[in-house]
Amino acid sequence: MEYIRQTIISDKLSGIFELPQTLRNKKVEVIILSVEENLPGKPKQKKRPLGFLKDKVPPLPDSFFDPLPEEDLQAWGL
Repeated sequence: MEYIRQTIISDKLSGIFELPQTLRNKKVEVIILSVEENLPGKPKQKKRPLGFLKDKVPPLPDSFFDPLPEEDLQAWGL
């Protein structure tokens, strides 16, 4: 992505932007980036979902939440 980055006196921006008082009469840095647009011929990138999708993962059985047997707990030192 191309960009322009330049330090200028903020007075040059007074006709373009309404600057807050704290930025007036100072050196400021201006960065110009292009806006990404979805053009008609350009396929839109799909976002990959994070984690699991509810409809793709079977529900957990009730036994999943049962305590472990005593021998398993002892094997893990719990």
